[in-house]
Amino acid sequence: MIIDRRDALAGMAAMFGASLFAPIARAAAVQVTPISSGPPSSPVFSAQQRALMTALSERVMPTTDTPGAIAAGVPEFIEKLLADWASPDERKPILAGLDAIEVQSRTEYKVAADKAMPAQQDALLTLAMEDKIAGGADFFDKFRQLVLTGYFTSEVGITQEREYLPVPGRYDGAYPYSEIKKVFSS
Repeated sequence: MIIDRRDALAGMAAMFGASLFAPIARAAAVQVTPISSGPPSSPVFSAQQRALMTALSERVMPTTDTPGAIAAGVPEFIEKLLADWASPDERKPILAGLDAIEVQSRTEYKVAADKAMPAQQDALLTLAMEDKIAGGADFFDKFRQLVLTGYFTSEVGITQEREYLPVPGRYDGAYPYSEIKKVFSS
């Protein structure tokens, strides 16, 4: 079974619609080598930002009965996408948001945000989502899109979180609803 990340990206672009983060749209629109191949062209994050971005991506898409964001390679996807497909101005909300979350964690919890307890990281993400930290809502919207896109276009996301049915597939007009266990993707 061959999974085409480009097709999955196009599906994510359709899902997010007009509010799609520009680097995701740009990567989905170009017909070149897969965006996930190879390392980023240059580092985007400091070591602290990378550790925090990794921890927060796992909070957005945690490991449950299926692998989470880290196992799906989402942190690497995010850095590659921002390095190779985003302008410096498009990276600013992500970098500023990570820095604001770091400051909030050190102020409120007296610990680096990547070392905070999962419940504390959830609270920090909630503050960002509710725009209660500087640039929080803009960061959260873009970061969430990056995590979801990275996850649901990964092999883990397509084959373990969703049921992959290649198209064209067999049509079964009487498929029993009771047998549907996952969302289908094609």
